[in-house]
Amino acid sequence: MKKTGFAVLSDPLLNKGTGFSLEERQQLGLVGLLPAAVQSIDQQEKEVYERFDAEPTDLAKRIYLMGVRDSNARLFFYSMKKHLTEYMPIVYAPTVAQSIEGYNDHYFGSKVAYISIEHPDEIEEALKSFAADQEDIRLVVATDAEGILGIGDWGANGAEILTGKLAVYTAAASIDPSKILPVMVDVGTNRKELLEDPRYLGNRFERVRGERYDSFIEKFVEASLKLYPNALIHWEDFGRPCAAPILDRYRDKILTLNDDIQGTGVTILGALIAATKVAGTSLADTKVLTFGAGTAGIGIADQIVDGLIRIGHLTAEEAQKRIYLVDRQGLILTGMPDLTEGQQRYAHDASEFAAGLDYSSLAAVVDAVEPTALIGTSTVHGAFNEDVVRAMAAHVKNPFIAPISNPTKLAEATAADVIAWSDGRASVVTGTPSAPVEYNGVTHYIGQGNNALMYPGICLGALLPNARVVSRTMLLAGAQALADMVDVTTLGAPVLPPMSELPEITRQVAIAVAQCAIAEGLNRIDVPDIAEALQAVAWHPHY
Repeated sequence: MKKTGFAVLSDPLLNKGTGFSLEERQQLGLVGLLPAAVQSIDQQEKEVYERFDAEPTDLAKRIYLMGVRDSNARLFFYSMKKHLTEYMPIVYAPTVAQSIEGYNDHYFGSKVAYISIEHPDEIEEALKSFAADQEDIRLVVATDAEGILGIGDWGANGAEILTGKLAVYTAAASIDPSKILPVMVDVGTNRKELLEDPRYLGNRFERVRGERYDSFIEKFVEASLKLYPNALIHWEDFGRPCAAPILDRYRDKILTLNDDIQGTGVTILGALIAATKVAGTSLADTKVLTFGAGTAGIGIADQIVDGLIRIGHLTAEEAQKRIYLVDRQGLILTGMPDLTEGQQRYAHDASEFAAGLDYSSLAAVVDAVEPTALIGTSTVHGAFNEDVVRAMAAHVKNPFIAPISNPTKLAEATAADVIAWSDGRASVVTGTPSAPVEYNGVTHYIGQGNNALMYPGICLGALLPNARVVSRTMLLAGAQALADMVDVTTLGAPVLPPMSELPEITRQVAIAVAQCAIAEGLNRIDVPDIAEALQAVAWHPHY
Protein backbone atom coordinates (compact mmCIF):
# COMPACT_ATOMS: atom_id res chain seq x y z
CA MET A 1 0.00 0.00 0.00
CA LYS A 2 1.54 3.31 -1.11
CA LYS A 3 -0.93 5.64 0.61
CA THR A 4 -0.45 6.88 4.15
CA GLY A 5 -2.10 9.32 6.53
CA PHE A 6 -5.07 11.32 5.29
CA ALA A 7 -4.74 9.69 1.85
CA VAL A 8 -5.75 6.39 3.45
CA LEU A 9 -8.65 7.94 5.34
CA SER A 10 -9.84 9.66 2.15
CA ASP A 11 -9.95 6.44 0.15
CA PRO A 12 -13.30 4.70 0.75
CA LEU A 13 -11.90 1.35 -0.36
CA LEU A 14 -9.02 1.55 2.13
CA ASN A 15 -10.54 3.48 5.00
CA LYS A 16 -11.68 1.65 8.11
CA GLY A 17 -12.00 4.72 10.33
CA THR A 18 -11.94 3.69 13.97
CA GLY A 19 -11.59 0.10 12.76
CA PHE A 20 -7.84 0.51 12.22
CA SER A 21 -5.85 -1.37 14.86
CA LEU A 22 -3.11 0.39 16.83
CA GLU A 23 -0.50 -1.43 14.77
CA GLU A 24 -2.15 -0.37 11.50
CA ARG A 25 -2.26 3.21 12.70
CA GLN A 26 1.48 3.18 13.22
CA GLN A 27 2.21 1.48 9.90
CA LEU A 28 -0.06 3.76 7.85
CA GLY A 29 0.81 7.09 9.39
CA LEU A 30 -2.52 7.41 11.15
CA VAL A 31 -1.21 8.14 14.65
CA GLY A 32 -3.03 11.20 15.94
CA LEU A 33 -5.55 11.19 13.11
CA LEU A 34 -8.18 9.03 14.84
CA PRO A 35 -9.80 8.85 18.29
CA ALA A 36 -8.27 6.36 20.72
CA ALA A 37 -11.01 3.74 20.49
CA VAL A 38 -10.54 0.76 18.17
CA GLN A 39 -13.92 -0.56 17.05
CA SER A 40 -14.93 -3.75 15.33
CA ILE A 41 -16.91 -3.52 12.12
CA ASP A 42 -19.96 -4.79 14.03
CA GLN A 43 -19.69 -1.93 16.50
CA GLN A 44 -19.38 0.55 13.65
CA GLU A 45 -22.28 -1.00 11.76
CA LYS A 46 -24.54 -0.76 14.80
CA GLU A 47 -23.89 2.98 14.91
CA VAL A 48 -24.48 3.31 11.16
CA TYR A 49 -27.86 1.63 11.38
CA GLU A 50 -28.92 3.65 14.44
CA ARG A 51 -28.09 6.90 12.63
CA PHE A 52 -29.81 5.67 9.46
CA ASP A 53 -32.93 4.79 11.42
CA ALA A 54 -32.98 8.21 13.08
CA GLU A 55 -33.03 10.16 9.79
CA PRO A 56 -36.49 11.73 9.30
CA THR A 57 -37.10 11.02 5.58
CA ASP A 58 -36.16 8.44 2.97
CA LEU A 59 -34.13 11.03 1.10
CA ALA A 60 -32.23 11.97 4.26
CA LYS A 61 -31.58 8.28 4.88
CA ARG A 62 -30.17 7.93 1.36
CA ILE A 63 -27.92 10.96 1.65
CA TYR A 64 -26.58 9.60 4.94
CA LEU A 65 -25.90 6.12 3.53
CA MET A 66 -24.17 7.53 0.45
CA GLY A 67 -21.96 9.53 2.80
CA VAL A 68 -20.99 6.31 4.58
CA ARG A 69 -20.26 4.65 1.24
CA ASP A 70 -18.05 7.55 0.15
CA SER A 71 -16.15 7.38 3.42
CA ASN A 72 -15.90 3.64 4.14
CA ALA A 73 -17.14 1.33 1.39
CA ARG A 74 -16.62 -1.88 3.33
CA LEU A 75 -18.65 -0.61 6.26
CA PHE A 76 -21.42 0.55 3.91
CA PHE A 77 -21.70 -2.83 2.18
CA TYR A 78 -21.40 -4.70 5.47
CA SER A 79 -24.41 -2.76 6.74
CA MET A 80 -26.30 -3.13 3.46
CA LYS A 81 -25.79 -6.89 3.59
CA LYS A 82 -27.36 -7.00 7.07
CA HIS A 83 -30.31 -4.76 6.14
CA LEU A 84 -30.70 -5.50 2.44
CA THR A 85 -34.50 -5.38 2.21
CA GLU A 86 -34.65 -2.11 4.14
CA TYR A 87 -31.75 -0.42 2.32
CA MET A 88 -32.61 -1.42 -1.26
CA PRO A 89 -35.52 1.02 -1.82
CA ILE A 90 -33.45 3.76 -0.16
CA VAL A 91 -30.18 3.23 -2.00
CA TYR A 92 -31.89 2.49 -5.33
CA ALA A 93 -35.47 2.87 -6.61
CA PRO A 94 -37.68 4.55 -5.63
CA THR A 95 -35.73 6.95 -3.36
CA VAL A 96 -32.92 7.50 -5.85
CA ALA A 97 -35.47 9.38 -7.97
CA GLN A 98 -35.76 11.96 -5.18
CA SER A 99 -31.98 12.32 -5.13
CA ILE A 100 -31.97 13.02 -8.85
CA GLU A 101 -34.85 15.48 -8.75
CA GLY A 102 -33.25 17.36 -5.85
CA TYR A 103 -29.67 16.98 -7.04
CA ASN A 104 -29.00 20.72 -7.26
CA ASP A 105 -30.27 21.22 -3.71
CA HIS A 106 -27.93 18.77 -2.02
CA TYR A 107 -25.09 17.98 -4.42
CA PHE A 108 -22.18 16.55 -2.49
CA GLY A 109 -20.16 15.03 -5.29
CA SER A 110 -21.37 11.91 -7.07
CA LYS A 111 -18.46 9.50 -7.33
CA VAL A 112 -18.63 8.84 -11.08
CA ALA A 113 -16.55 9.59 -14.17
CA TYR A 114 -17.95 12.45 -16.26
CA ILE A 115 -17.43 12.53 -20.02
CA SER A 116 -18.66 15.46 -22.08
CA ILE A 117 -19.65 15.46 -25.73
CA GLU A 118 -17.85 18.80 -25.90
CA HIS A 119 -14.56 17.01 -25.25
CA PRO A 120 -14.59 13.62 -27.01
CA ASP A 121 -10.80 13.45 -27.06
CA GLU A 122 -10.74 13.41 -23.24
CA ILE A 123 -12.81 10.23 -22.79
CA GLU A 124 -9.87 7.93 -22.22
CA GLU A 125 -8.24 10.36 -19.81
CA ALA A 126 -11.48 10.69 -17.84
CA LEU A 127 -11.88 6.91 -17.51
CA LYS A 128 -8.27 6.48 -16.39
CA SER A 129 -8.56 9.33 -13.90
CA PHE A 130 -11.52 7.67 -12.21
CA ALA A 131 -10.14 4.13 -12.25
CA ALA A 132 -6.70 5.34 -11.06
CA ASP A 133 -4.39 2.32 -10.81
CA GLN A 134 -7.14 -0.27 -11.27
CA GLU A 135 -6.52 -1.99 -14.61
CA ASP A 136 -8.93 -4.89 -14.12
CA ILE A 137 -12.21 -3.02 -14.53
CA ARG A 138 -14.89 -5.65 -15.20
CA LEU A 139 -17.99 -3.45 -15.40
CA VAL A 140 -18.47 -0.10 -17.11
CA VAL A 141 -21.93 1.26 -16.21
CA ALA A 142 -22.94 4.27 -18.31
CA THR A 143 -25.97 6.56 -18.50
CA ASP A 144 -26.88 9.62 -20.54
CA ALA A 145 -29.82 10.09 -18.14
CA GLU A 146 -32.50 10.76 -20.75
CA GLY A 147 -34.86 8.06 -19.48
CA ILE A 148 -34.36 7.97 -15.70
CA LEU A 149 -36.81 5.53 -14.10
CA GLY A 150 -40.24 7.05 -14.72
CA ILE A 151 -39.11 10.66 -14.31
CA GLY A 152 -37.47 11.23 -17.68
CA ASP A 153 -34.57 13.46 -18.72
CA TRP A 154 -32.45 14.77 -15.86
CA GLY A 155 -29.14 15.46 -17.56
CA ALA A 156 -26.06 15.38 -15.34
CA ASN A 157 -28.28 14.94 -12.27
CA GLY A 158 -28.72 11.37 -13.52
CA ALA A 159 -25.27 10.54 -12.18
CA GLU A 160 -27.07 9.51 -9.00
CA ILE A 161 -28.73 6.58 -10.76
CA LEU A 162 -25.25 5.13 -11.17
CA THR A 163 -24.49 5.31 -7.45
CA GLY A 164 -27.58 3.22 -6.75
CA LYS A 165 -26.86 0.78 -9.54
CA LEU A 166 -23.31 0.13 -8.41
CA ALA A 167 -24.40 -0.45 -4.83
CA VAL A 168 -26.82 -3.14 -6.03
CA TYR A 169 -24.13 -4.82 -8.14
CA THR A 170 -21.83 -5.24 -5.15
CA ALA A 171 -24.55 -6.08 -2.64
CA ALA A 172 -26.17 -8.67 -4.91
CA ALA A 173 -23.30 -10.09 -6.94
CA SER A 174 -20.36 -9.46 -4.57
CA ILE A 175 -18.46 -7.69 -7.35
CA ASP A 176 -15.43 -5.79 -6.08
CA PRO A 177 -16.50 -2.11 -6.15
CA SER A 178 -13.01 -1.11 -7.28
CA LYS A 179 -13.64 -3.05 -10.50
CA ILE A 180 -16.78 -1.12 -11.46
CA LEU A 181 -16.51 2.14 -13.40
CA PRO A 182 -19.60 4.40 -13.46
CA VAL A 183 -19.76 6.89 -16.33
CA MET A 184 -22.03 9.93 -16.73
CA VAL A 185 -22.32 10.54 -20.49
CA ASP A 186 -23.17 14.27 -20.62
CA VAL A 187 -24.67 15.14 -24.00
CA GLY A 188 -26.92 17.94 -22.73
CA THR A 189 -30.52 17.93 -21.52
CA ASN A 190 -33.90 18.92 -22.88
CA ARG A 191 -35.31 19.69 -19.45
CA LYS A 192 -35.92 23.43 -19.53
CA GLU A 193 -35.93 23.84 -15.74
CA LEU A 194 -32.37 22.48 -15.61
CA LEU A 195 -31.09 24.63 -18.45
CA GLU A 196 -32.49 27.70 -16.70
CA ASP A 197 -31.26 26.74 -13.22
CA PRO A 198 -28.00 28.59 -12.40
CA ARG A 199 -27.06 25.72 -10.08
CA TYR A 200 -27.26 23.06 -12.80
CA LEU A 201 -23.88 21.36 -13.12
CA GLY A 202 -24.09 19.69 -16.53
CA ASN A 203 -23.70 20.86 -20.12
CA ARG A 204 -26.07 23.77 -20.61
CA PHE A 205 -27.50 22.97 -24.05
CA GLU A 206 -30.19 20.76 -25.55
CA ARG A 207 -29.37 17.12 -26.16
CA VAL A 208 -27.09 16.39 -29.07
CA ARG A 209 -28.52 13.90 -31.56
CA GLY A 210 -27.50 12.19 -34.77
CA GLU A 211 -24.04 11.52 -36.12
CA ARG A 212 -22.21 13.55 -33.48
CA TYR A 213 -23.93 11.60 -30.69
CA ASP A 214 -23.28 8.24 -32.36
CA SER A 215 -19.62 9.11 -32.89
CA PHE A 216 -19.26 10.09 -29.25
CA ILE A 217 -20.77 6.79 -28.07
CA GLU A 218 -18.46 4.89 -30.44
CA LYS A 219 -15.41 6.68 -29.02
CA PHE A 220 -16.61 5.85 -25.52
CA VAL A 221 -16.98 2.16 -26.37
CA GLU A 222 -13.57 2.06 -28.07
CA ALA A 223 -11.85 3.81 -25.15
CA SER A 224 -13.54 1.57 -22.56
CA LEU A 225 -12.54 -1.67 -24.27
CA LYS A 226 -9.05 -0.43 -25.13
CA LEU A 227 -8.39 0.23 -21.44
CA TYR A 228 -10.47 -2.64 -20.05
CA PRO A 229 -10.83 -5.39 -22.70
CA ASN A 230 -12.52 -7.83 -20.29
CA ALA A 231 -15.23 -5.39 -19.21
CA LEU A 232 -18.97 -5.63 -19.78
CA ILE A 233 -20.60 -2.32 -20.79
CA HIS A 234 -23.95 -1.77 -19.07
CA TRP A 235 -26.24 0.89 -20.61
CA GLU A 236 -28.51 2.48 -18.02
CA ASP A 237 -31.53 4.76 -18.49
CA PHE A 238 -30.84 5.86 -22.05
CA GLY A 239 -33.96 7.40 -23.59
CA ARG A 240 -36.32 6.11 -26.26
CA PRO A 241 -34.43 7.65 -29.24
CA CYS A 242 -31.07 6.11 -28.31
CA ALA A 243 -31.45 3.03 -26.09
CA ALA A 244 -32.52 0.43 -28.65
CA PRO A 245 -30.26 1.71 -31.48
CA ILE A 246 -27.21 1.51 -29.19
CA LEU A 247 -28.10 -2.00 -28.06
CA ASP A 248 -28.75 -3.13 -31.64
CA ARG A 249 -25.41 -1.67 -32.75
CA TYR A 250 -23.31 -3.48 -30.14
CA ARG A 251 -25.18 -6.50 -28.73
CA ASP A 252 -23.71 -9.00 -31.21
CA LYS A 253 -20.23 -7.44 -31.23
CA ILE A 254 -19.20 -6.87 -27.62
CA LEU A 255 -20.12 -7.98 -24.11
CA THR A 256 -22.92 -5.59 -23.26
CA LEU A 257 -26.35 -5.27 -21.63
CA ASN A 258 -29.08 -2.66 -21.63
CA ASP A 259 -30.73 -3.11 -18.26
CA ASP A 260 -33.93 -1.22 -19.10
CA ILE A 261 -34.54 -3.18 -22.30
CA GLN A 262 -33.14 -6.59 -21.40
CA GLY A 263 -32.95 -6.68 -17.58
CA THR A 264 -36.50 -5.48 -17.04
CA GLY A 265 -37.79 -7.64 -19.86
CA VAL A 266 -36.19 -10.82 -18.56
CA THR A 267 -37.40 -10.11 -15.01
CA ILE A 268 -41.00 -9.78 -16.21
CA LEU A 269 -40.63 -12.85 -18.42
CA GLY A 270 -39.50 -14.82 -15.37
CA ALA A 271 -42.56 -13.63 -13.45
CA LEU A 272 -44.81 -14.47 -16.40
CA ILE A 273 -43.41 -18.01 -16.62
CA ALA A 274 -44.12 -18.48 -12.90
CA ALA A 275 -47.62 -16.99 -13.30
CA THR A 276 -48.50 -19.49 -16.02
CA LYS A 277 -47.53 -22.26 -13.62
CA VAL A 278 -49.81 -20.76 -10.97
CA ALA A 279 -52.63 -20.56 -13.51
CA GLY A 280 -51.98 -24.06 -14.82
CA THR A 281 -51.58 -22.76 -18.36
CA SER A 282 -48.84 -22.83 -20.97
CA LEU A 283 -46.53 -19.96 -21.88
CA ALA A 284 -47.52 -20.65 -25.49
CA ASP A 285 -51.10 -19.60 -24.62
CA THR A 286 -49.98 -16.20 -23.33
CA LYS A 287 -51.39 -13.03 -24.89
CA VAL A 288 -49.79 -9.81 -23.64
CA LEU A 289 -51.06 -6.23 -23.60
CA THR A 290 -48.38 -3.70 -22.66
CA PHE A 291 -49.52 -0.23 -21.67
CA GLY A 292 -46.55 2.02 -22.44
CA ALA A 293 -44.60 1.38 -25.64
CA GLY A 294 -41.32 3.10 -24.85
CA THR A 295 -37.91 1.59 -24.15
CA ALA A 296 -39.04 -0.62 -21.26
CA GLY A 297 -42.32 -1.66 -22.89
CA ILE A 298 -40.69 -2.72 -26.14
CA GLY A 299 -37.86 -4.41 -24.25
CA ILE A 300 -40.34 -6.47 -22.25
CA ALA A 301 -42.23 -7.37 -25.44
CA ASP A 302 -39.02 -8.48 -27.13
CA GLN A 303 -38.02 -10.71 -24.21
CA ILE A 304 -41.48 -12.27 -24.00
CA VAL A 305 -41.39 -12.97 -27.74
CA ASP A 306 -38.02 -14.70 -27.31
CA GLY A 307 -39.59 -16.78 -24.53
CA LEU A 308 -42.63 -17.65 -26.64
CA ILE A 309 -40.33 -18.80 -29.44
CA ARG A 310 -37.70 -20.72 -27.47
CA ILE A 311 -39.78 -21.96 -24.52
CA GLY A 312 -43.31 -21.86 -25.97
CA HIS A 313 -42.13 -23.22 -29.34
CA LEU A 314 -44.05 -20.68 -31.41
CA THR A 315 -42.81 -19.25 -34.67
CA ALA A 316 -41.53 -15.68 -34.65
CA GLU A 317 -44.66 -14.54 -36.50
CA GLU A 318 -46.98 -16.35 -34.07
CA ALA A 319 -45.13 -14.93 -31.08
CA GLN A 320 -45.21 -11.34 -32.31
CA LYS A 321 -48.95 -11.56 -32.92
CA ARG A 322 -49.43 -12.36 -29.21
CA ILE A 323 -48.15 -8.89 -28.26
CA TYR A 324 -50.36 -5.77 -28.23
CA LEU A 325 -49.13 -2.29 -27.38
CA VAL A 326 -51.00 0.76 -26.12
CA ASP A 327 -49.21 4.11 -26.02
CA ARG A 328 -50.15 7.80 -26.07
CA GLN A 329 -52.05 7.40 -29.33
CA GLY A 330 -53.96 4.37 -28.05
CA LEU A 331 -53.67 0.82 -29.40
CA ILE A 332 -50.71 0.69 -31.78
CA LEU A 333 -51.99 -0.01 -35.31
CA THR A 334 -50.22 -0.38 -38.63
CA GLY A 335 -50.08 2.82 -40.63
CA MET A 336 -49.96 5.13 -37.62
CA PRO A 337 -47.49 8.01 -38.09
CA ASP A 338 -44.23 8.38 -36.15
CA LEU A 339 -44.06 4.82 -34.82
CA THR A 340 -40.69 3.63 -33.57
CA GLU A 341 -39.16 0.52 -35.10
CA GLY A 342 -40.19 -1.50 -32.05
CA GLN A 343 -43.76 -0.22 -32.18
CA GLN A 344 -44.00 -1.06 -35.89
CA ARG A 345 -42.92 -4.61 -35.08
CA TYR A 346 -45.94 -5.16 -32.85
CA ALA A 347 -48.54 -3.03 -34.65
CA HIS A 348 -51.81 -4.80 -35.46
CA ASP A 349 -54.17 -4.18 -38.35
CA ALA A 350 -57.42 -2.38 -37.56
CA SER A 351 -59.29 -5.10 -39.45
CA GLU A 352 -58.64 -7.46 -36.52
CA PHE A 353 -61.06 -5.49 -34.36
CA ALA A 354 -64.73 -4.65 -34.47
CA ALA A 355 -65.70 -1.39 -36.11
CA GLY A 356 -66.17 1.47 -33.69
CA LEU A 357 -63.69 0.23 -31.09
CA ASP A 358 -62.39 3.11 -28.96
CA TYR A 359 -58.65 2.49 -29.33
CA SER A 360 -57.88 5.16 -26.72
CA SER A 361 -59.85 3.37 -23.97
CA LEU A 362 -57.68 0.82 -22.18
CA ALA A 363 -60.71 -1.01 -20.78
CA ALA A 364 -62.25 -1.24 -24.27
CA VAL A 365 -58.98 -2.54 -25.72
CA VAL A 366 -58.72 -5.15 -22.95
CA ASP A 367 -62.26 -6.31 -23.80
CA ALA A 368 -61.36 -6.53 -27.49
CA VAL A 369 -57.97 -8.24 -27.12
CA GLU A 370 -58.74 -10.49 -24.10
CA PRO A 371 -55.10 -10.64 -22.96
CA THR A 372 -53.87 -13.03 -20.29
CA ALA A 373 -51.24 -10.53 -19.15
CA LEU A 374 -51.39 -6.76 -18.67
CA ILE A 375 -48.10 -4.94 -18.12
CA GLY A 376 -47.76 -1.26 -17.27
CA THR A 377 -44.67 0.79 -18.17
CA SER A 378 -46.55 4.01 -18.93
CA THR A 379 -45.90 6.07 -15.77
CA VAL A 380 -49.61 7.00 -15.95
CA HIS A 381 -50.76 6.87 -12.34
CA GLY A 382 -54.02 4.96 -11.85
CA ALA A 383 -54.29 3.81 -15.48
CA PHE A 384 -55.22 0.29 -14.35
CA ASN A 385 -58.52 1.36 -12.83
CA GLU A 386 -61.36 -0.88 -11.68
CA ASP A 387 -62.89 -1.12 -15.16
CA VAL A 388 -59.59 -2.26 -16.65
CA VAL A 389 -58.82 -4.85 -13.97
CA ARG A 390 -62.36 -6.25 -13.97
CA ALA A 391 -62.20 -6.51 -17.78
CA MET A 392 -59.02 -8.58 -17.40
CA ALA A 393 -60.60 -10.82 -14.77
CA ALA A 394 -63.76 -11.28 -16.85
CA HIS A 395 -61.82 -12.98 -19.64
CA VAL A 396 -59.08 -14.82 -17.71
CA LYS A 397 -59.38 -16.88 -14.55
CA ASN A 398 -55.90 -15.97 -13.27
CA PRO A 399 -54.69 -12.86 -15.09
CA PHE A 400 -51.11 -11.62 -14.75
CA ILE A 401 -51.17 -7.88 -13.98
CA ALA A 402 -47.95 -5.93 -13.56
CA PRO A 403 -48.15 -2.17 -12.88
CA ILE A 404 -44.37 -1.75 -12.77
CA SER A 405 -43.89 1.96 -13.44
CA ASN A 406 -41.89 3.67 -10.74
CA PRO A 407 -41.53 5.60 -8.52
CA THR A 408 -44.70 4.72 -6.63
CA LYS A 409 -46.45 7.99 -7.51
CA LEU A 410 -46.36 6.95 -11.19
CA ALA A 411 -47.62 3.36 -10.78
CA GLU A 412 -50.61 2.28 -12.88
CA ALA A 413 -52.29 0.67 -9.85
CA THR A 414 -51.69 -0.55 -6.33
CA ALA A 415 -51.42 -4.24 -5.57
CA ALA A 416 -54.30 -3.99 -3.09
CA ASP A 417 -56.66 -2.60 -5.73
CA VAL A 418 -55.65 -5.19 -8.33
CA ILE A 419 -56.22 -8.03 -5.86
CA ALA A 420 -59.60 -6.66 -4.82
CA TRP A 421 -60.87 -5.87 -8.31
CA SER A 422 -59.81 -9.29 -9.62
CA ASP A 423 -61.51 -11.03 -6.70
CA GLY A 424 -58.13 -12.28 -5.49
CA ARG A 425 -57.41 -14.16 -8.74
CA ALA A 426 -54.66 -12.03 -10.28
CA SER A 427 -50.93 -12.70 -10.05
CA VAL A 428 -49.54 -9.24 -9.32
CA VAL A 429 -46.11 -7.70 -9.78
CA THR A 430 -45.37 -4.08 -8.85
CA GLY A 431 -42.40 -1.89 -9.69
CA THR A 432 -41.71 -0.78 -6.14
CA PRO A 433 -42.04 -2.72 -2.88
CA SER A 434 -45.61 -3.58 -1.92
CA ALA A 435 -46.90 -4.80 1.41
CA PRO A 436 -48.75 -8.14 1.50
CA VAL A 437 -52.47 -7.89 0.72
CA GLU A 438 -55.14 -9.65 2.78
CA TYR A 439 -58.18 -10.70 0.76
CA ASN A 440 -60.89 -13.21 1.72
CA GLY A 441 -58.66 -14.88 4.28
CA VAL A 442 -55.67 -15.27 1.96
CA THR A 443 -52.43 -13.31 2.32
CA HIS A 444 -51.15 -12.35 -1.11
CA TYR A 445 -47.41 -11.64 -1.22
CA ILE A 446 -46.52 -9.26 -4.04
CA GLY A 447 -43.52 -9.79 -6.28
CA GLN A 448 -41.44 -6.72 -7.04
CA GLY A 449 -40.61 -6.38 -10.75
CA ASN A 450 -37.25 -4.86 -9.93
CA ASN A 451 -34.60 -5.61 -12.52
CA ALA A 452 -32.15 -5.89 -9.63
CA LEU A 453 -33.44 -9.46 -9.42
CA MET A 454 -31.88 -10.10 -12.81
CA TYR A 455 -29.13 -7.78 -14.07
CA PRO A 456 -26.52 -8.55 -11.36
CA GLY A 457 -26.85 -12.28 -12.06
CA ILE A 458 -26.84 -11.88 -15.85
CA CYS A 459 -23.71 -9.77 -15.80
CA LEU A 460 -21.93 -11.90 -13.20
CA GLY A 461 -22.78 -15.03 -15.18
CA ALA A 462 -21.47 -13.44 -18.38
CA LEU A 463 -18.29 -12.16 -16.75
CA LEU A 464 -17.38 -15.42 -15.07
CA PRO A 465 -16.46 -17.25 -18.33
CA ASN A 466 -15.54 -13.92 -19.97
CA ALA A 467 -18.31 -14.36 -22.53
CA ARG A 468 -18.01 -12.70 -25.93
CA VAL A 469 -21.60 -11.42 -25.88
CA VAL A 470 -24.78 -11.70 -23.82
CA SER A 471 -26.88 -13.91 -26.07
CA ARG A 472 -30.65 -14.20 -26.17
CA THR A 473 -30.36 -17.76 -24.90
CA MET A 474 -28.33 -16.58 -21.91
CA LEU A 475 -31.08 -14.10 -21.06
CA LEU A 476 -33.74 -16.79 -21.28
CA ALA A 477 -31.65 -19.03 -19.03
CA GLY A 478 -31.71 -16.26 -16.45
CA ALA A 479 -35.50 -15.86 -16.75
CA GLN A 480 -36.05 -19.60 -16.33
CA ALA A 481 -33.75 -19.69 -13.30
CA LEU A 482 -35.72 -16.84 -11.73
CA ALA A 483 -39.05 -18.59 -12.38
CA ASP A 484 -37.72 -21.84 -10.92
CA MET A 485 -37.10 -20.10 -7.59
CA VAL A 486 -40.81 -19.32 -7.12
CA ASP A 487 -43.12 -21.47 -5.00
CA VAL A 488 -46.17 -21.84 -7.23
CA THR A 489 -47.91 -24.35 -4.97
CA THR A 490 -48.76 -22.02 -2.07
CA LEU A 491 -51.89 -19.89 -2.34
CA GLY A 492 -50.93 -16.20 -2.36
CA ALA A 493 -47.22 -16.81 -2.97
CA PRO A 494 -45.48 -14.14 -5.10
CA VAL A 495 -44.52 -14.88 -8.71
CA LEU A 496 -41.07 -13.39 -8.13
CA PRO A 497 -38.72 -14.39 -5.30
CA PRO A 498 -38.40 -11.81 -2.51
CA MET A 499 -35.73 -9.11 -2.53
CA SER A 500 -34.48 -10.41 0.82
CA GLU A 501 -33.04 -13.38 -1.08
CA LEU A 502 -31.22 -11.20 -3.65
CA PRO A 503 -27.70 -12.64 -3.18
CA GLU A 504 -28.95 -16.22 -3.63
CA ILE A 505 -31.18 -15.16 -6.56
CA THR A 506 -28.16 -13.54 -8.19
CA ARG A 507 -26.09 -16.65 -7.62
CA GLN A 508 -28.66 -18.96 -9.22
CA VAL A 509 -29.16 -16.66 -12.20
CA ALA A 510 -25.39 -16.30 -12.64
CA ILE A 511 -24.89 -20.08 -12.64
CA ALA A 512 -27.62 -20.56 -15.25
CA VAL A 513 -26.25 -17.76 -17.46
CA ALA A 514 -22.64 -18.97 -17.20
CA GLN A 515 -23.65 -22.54 -17.99
CA CYS A 516 -25.54 -21.32 -21.04
CA ALA A 517 -22.61 -19.20 -22.25
CA ILE A 518 -20.29 -22.19 -22.00
CA ALA A 519 -22.79 -24.52 -23.69
CA GLU A 520 -23.07 -22.04 -26.57
CA GLY A 521 -19.29 -21.80 -26.88
CA LEU A 522 -19.32 -18.08 -26.07
CA ASN A 523 -16.80 -18.37 -23.21
CA ARG A 524 -13.28 -17.03 -23.65
CA ILE A 525 -11.93 -18.86 -20.61
CA ASP A 526 -12.60 -22.31 -19.18
CA VAL A 527 -14.58 -22.56 -15.94
CA PRO A 528 -14.50 -26.18 -14.71
CA ASP A 529 -16.64 -25.50 -11.61
CA ILE A 530 -18.95 -22.49 -11.85
CA ALA A 531 -20.06 -22.51 -8.21
CA GLU A 532 -16.46 -22.68 -7.04
CA ALA A 533 -15.46 -19.90 -9.42
CA LEU A 534 -18.26 -17.67 -8.10
CA GLN A 535 -17.00 -18.15 -4.58
CA ALA A 536 -13.41 -17.41 -5.63
CA VAL A 537 -14.21 -14.05 -7.25
CA ALA A 538 -16.63 -12.82 -4.57
CA TRP A 539 -15.69 -9.62 -2.74
CA HIS A 540 -16.60 -9.59 0.94
CA PRO A 541 -16.98 -6.39 2.99
CA HIS A 542 -14.82 -7.37 5.97
CA TYR A 543 -11.78 -5.78 7.58
